Amino acid sequence: MTTVGIVTGAGRGMGLSCAERLSTMVDVLLVADLDKETLATASDALAARGSARIEPIVVDISDADGVAGLAARAGELGTLRAVAHVAGISPTMADWRRIFTVDLIGTALLARELRPLVTTGTATVCFASMAPVLAGIAAEPAVAEILDDPLAEGFLDAVREAVGPSVEDPGVAYSWAKYGVKQFVRREAVRIGAAGGRICSVSPGMIDTPQGRQEAEQHASMQALVARTPLGRTGRPEELAAVVAFALSDEASFLNGVDLLVDGGVCAAARG
Repeated sequence: MTTVGIVTGAGRGMGLSCAERLSTMVDVLLVADLDKETLATASDALAARGSARIEPIVVDISDADGVAGLAARAGELGTLRAVAHVAGISPTMADWRRIFTVDLIGTALLARELRPLVTTGTATVCFASMAPVLAGIAAEPAVAEILDDPLAEGFLDAVREAVGPSVEDPGVAYSWAKYGVKQFVRREAVRIGAAGGRICSVSPGMIDTPQGRQEAEQHASMQALVARTPLGRTGRPEELAAVVAFALSDEASFLNGVDLLVDGGVCAAARG
């Protein structure tokens, strides 16, 4: 049996660190990213270090046809074993609609296409964020019902109407989209459990990546969060990857439908 892994957003940062870990856990690893050049460089480095055969796939995670092609390739290669869905964008990178489209709708697209491949032992980790925890988001029933189906026609307009005009702020949109990821993961755990599959989310805190540094440079409040982190530093990508690798491993075989907050304790400090 050939085991297959998938890492999205694998070109750099936390995605690349996750790919490094998964390259020792499966026989073939599909590494996906939107940036062709970054992905090529990452693929070469992974092939030189890991034991898995590396196959790069350039894909926009919000493109339904591209995601379907990624899933089809995984099915052709063997048995789906591990998925780290790291791809996403942050508030400084796009407007509110694009943030929802990539971070939440993209997650739902990937889950939908991979669902037929799920079997006993298949495990997935989707990246959420500490942002909704810090923002104290708790969806009213009407909003939660909308977030339950990110692939519904008119989803973005429905979110805008339910949450209100504040959701057009990229930071607010990011918090709600990542809240939606965590809610989606809980629902997906119920859907795939009967097939023997598992899914969790992970919520990073302040992590030292190019994307994280970009956010910190433009938001002084994020620099303040580092100062409030009980451990007194930012996290390292490999620290997140270690948590993801555990969640995907057989050692975590009863871990399902939960969010793992990996933030150095900053949310605990912020909430007192």
